[in-house]
Amino acid sequence: MSDTLVACRTDAAWRALADVLDPEVPVLSVLDLGIVRDVMQADDGALEVTLTPTYSGCPATEAIETAVLAALQPLGPVRIKTRWAPAWTTDWISDEGQRKLREYGIAPPGHLVGEATIRIVRRVPCPRCDSARTERLSAFGATACKALYRCVDCREPFEHFKPI
Repeated sequence: MSDTLVACRTDAAWRALADVLDPEVPVLSVLDLGIVRDVMQADDGALEVTLTPTYSGCPATEAIETAVLAALQPLGPVRIKTRWAPAWTTDWISDEGQRKLREYGIAPPGHLVGEATIRIVRRVPCPRCDSARTERLSAFGATACKALYRCVDCREPFEHFKPI
């Protein structure tokens, strides 16, 4: 297969992946989340998609893999490779993904401060009114990757995508 055809096929795969949504936060694509690490054509002609799950044991991993395979099936044979290192971090969420989270009513994680082993969250602004006067109600939200907060100013509850 020519280099041009390979490039067209991998470009088509990246475009298709932009429409594969995370099942737990359905406004984010797998590209917004940064879990797609690579798309390439293997020597046997199959598309090889490298994914890094958000964390080991994430219940959405299997659903994401199935959705990726279904989205790319029209392009021919597809294989999923899982890469655990480097470990996924919320810093891999794109700026577009951060914007989508905010618009959906989930406070995005922002960027982490400090050493890789020390995670410090300075403030969690309200995604509705942008107030910094918020309080954590619970360390756990609807999914393990989110915490439940409330804005002191607008009094609205909201979820915060935990930084990891």
